[in-house]
Amino acid sequence: MFENLTLLQGLAWVGYLGLMLGLFKNMSPTQLLHDRRSQHLIFGSAACLFVLWLFRAGIYDGLNVHFLWLSALTLVLGLRRALLSSFLALLGISLVGKESWAMFGVNGLLGISVPLALSYLIYNLSFHKLPRHFFIYIFLCAFIPGALLISLKMLLLGCYYFIDGIHSWEVVVDNYLILIPLMLFPEAMLNGMTITLLIIYCPTWVYTFYDKYYLQDK
Repeated sequence: MFENLTLLQGLAWVGYLGLMLGLFKNMSPTQLLHDRRSQHLIFGSAACLFVLWLFRAGIYDGLNVHFLWLSALTLVLGLRRALLSSFLALLGISLVGKESWAMFGVNGLLGISVPLALSYLIYNLSFHKLPRHFFIYIFLCAFIPGALLISLKMLLLGCYYFIDGIHSWEVVVDNYLILIPLMLFPEAMLNGMTITLLIIYCPTWVYTFYDKYYLQDK
């Protein structure tokens, strides 16, 4: 499994596992074991991600695309639990052979962790710098970040494929990055509609949504 790792892939493995170890260190296992609601949300979200990430398409072998659903995940779980849930989903996808183990660290860092961090940064800036309004929350924290995150993930992975010598830049641009415009609106809609439905029917499931800020009259 590790015989053909490139230097960058090995560094990514170390970086991603270090990030996850730090995450587990700062989370309370005892609290998680006794919090059934958090367990259901984390493992349920991981199962949804796993199924969503199974469906992928592409022009060129090895340059596949799929929906991410990461901005909605960040809003539902918060950053740390979103990292844990996405780690479980990536582990499952790798176990069934949809992603190679060599790319596990790269996918974890560039395809998941960096987009999740950007999503949480956008949410924090929106919460502290902009009026706390229902539509601002939907569009600026879920809809627009959905498009930004899939663009960022594909750009980062495209650059990685070129830098690590896996594909030429022409192949990356013509068969991978060219698909970004096609993914923007569907990804944004998926995340925006998810959060809209959840805060209407199950607002207590959304960790970052507060009725007193977004719904009550000021």
